[in-house]
Amino acid sequence: MFNSSEGSGCTSGVQARRESVGLSRSALAARAGMSRQALHAIETGGYVPNTLVALKLARALECRVEDLFVLEPESPGAPLEARWLGPSAPRFPTRVRLFQVGEQLLALPLSGEDALTSPADGVCEEAGRLEGEVSVRLYTSPSQLEQVALICGCDPAFGLLAATLERSPTPARMVWRNLPSTQALESLGRGEAHAAGIHLWHAPSGQYNLPFVELALAGQAAQLITLWTWEQGLLLAPGNPLDVTGIEDLTRGGLRLVNRPQGAGSRHLLDRLLEEAGLSQAARTSLPGYGREASTHLELAETVARGEADAGLGIRSVADALGLAFVPLVQERFDLVVPERHLEHPALRALLEQVRQPAFRREVEALGGYDPRHAGEVWASTA
Repeated sequence: MFNSSEGSGCTSGVQARRESVGLSRSALAARAGMSRQALHAIETGGYVPNTLVALKLARALECRVEDLFVLEPESPGAPLEARWLGPSAPRFPTRVRLFQVGEQLLALPLSGEDALTSPADGVCEEAGRLEGEVSVRLYTSPSQLEQVALICGCDPAFGLLAATLERSPTPARMVWRNLPSTQALESLGRGEAHAAGIHLWHAPSGQYNLPFVELALAGQAAQLITLWTWEQGLLLAPGNPLDVTGIEDLTRGGLRLVNRPQGAGSRHLLDRLLEEAGLSQAARTSLPGYGREASTHLELAETVARGEADAGLGIRSVADALGLAFVPLVQERFDLVVPERHLEHPALRALLEQVRQPAFRREVEALGGYDPRHAGEVWASTA
């Protein structure tokens, strides 16, 4: 319904339509049963007519009301309340990416290199009304946020996937939040993401991922979708100067480790392999460097490449990227966990379509250690 209020965000096309059919302002005013002054105010945007007047103008001009009046988009500068996803209390102002996950608007601060080079969806200007919320002034249209999915997980191939979608003609996009598997799954369970990539071995059941999903998403229907398998092994200095051949060599005196954080799939795997090699938990934690943590797979590889550690458990692709030696140990599943309520999200549909493309699969294979032959296939569901 149209209201008589100045600056209501409604654009008038009455003058253009009137002139296109060859009517003077006086003639149209007479046909519509209004004064010439009122019509002038409508045409110049000084007055937005009510429903009855709008219908009379449309009938006089033989067109639809929608042809004469268009609601302007919501101002991108309008402040909104959003849930803060940063690791600590925000400083103000802070540039953020924004995500609509269900009924929640989430604000993820840009950090590191992204804080200097990546465009933001808005800026946090002050704390919100509720604890854990911030007030955000938008730089983009709210409708654009509905095209963007937030994916959590540790796989560097997510960066390639996001860049590939960015180059595609679809408006749908994904943003990758680099989190270890357990934290990614927990974030998904709290409604802080649209999907999570995980690689977690559950020794009691002999299964990857599914038991952890059933626990973290208890009561939520979700699908586990295969992305690929990848090689995990030991990352070593170029040429493997210490002649490391397997997990047992990590028990040598003086060999310095670098580890992944608590909750990371690679740390789960390292503990399991060391336990199978006969090391108790106390013996594992006393290994040199066991407590030194790298927040990402790439950071772990860089630590070895700088000579600050002799070995770390990680994926072949980052070893190849930095020219490190690699001793393969296991082939792991890497799955995408998607709650059923997000399956129709345009960005997730675009993502799954992309991973099924032969060209993209070849590119993933070329990273080293990936087998994407079954990418995009649903292999398990939770009730």
